[in-house]
Amino acid sequence: MIPVTAKVPAAAQAIEGLDRDELRRAIRDEYAMVATEPARGFHFHTGRPLAALLGYETGWLEGIPESTIASFAGTGNPFALGTLRNGEFVVDVGCGAGIDSLIASKMVGPTGRVRGVDMTAPMLERAAASARAMSASNVEFTLGYAEQLPVPDAWADVVISNGVMNLFPDKLAGLREMARALKPGGRLQIGDILVSKTVPLSAKRDIGLWKG
Repeated sequence: MIPVTAKVPAAAQAIEGLDRDELRRAIRDEYAMVATEPARGFHFHTGRPLAALLGYETGWLEGIPESTIASFAGTGNPFALGTLRNGEFVVDVGCGAGIDSLIASKMVGPTGRVRGVDMTAPMLERAAASARAMSASNVEFTLGYAEQLPVPDAWADVVISNGVMNLFPDKLAGLREMARALKPGGRLQIGDILVSKTVPLSAKRDIGLWKG
């Protein structure tokens, strides 16, 4: 488990000139379109072709409604770090339309639990509809922020996240929340984007770059 005192370079301070509320609105607007108009075309990959590109196994997608698969917009494959175990409790941070949450719900089985958290209501509506269509009673979806997860302390065996941490304006707060939600010895399985050089302040203030 990540120590809550860990230092995250360039993530433990406010970004001068960045309006967090405006950023969140822009991100919500962008991903609401991914949820409601997945065929619209975006400057990032989406849907079943993306899942194949990221190494999602065909069997993982069996039974998951095409509406959720079509709105998939991740950047990695959290299950590449290991499949989940029967009976585990899982939090999916930034669950979107629910593809990873629903895969997780199948992996952990009826004695496991999955909580998907997202700040975009249309994504959550699509995720919940897909869970109902699958009769997946071990998964629930909740509106919330990664920096304030609506999850009890030490609830989860595993926290997964896919293509969302790069959107956190305060990455240290998000990591602390993940650590808080994990049981002692719990696991983080994250697929995301990393940069290998310093991002200039002008780019950090550019909301168009954040949401892309």
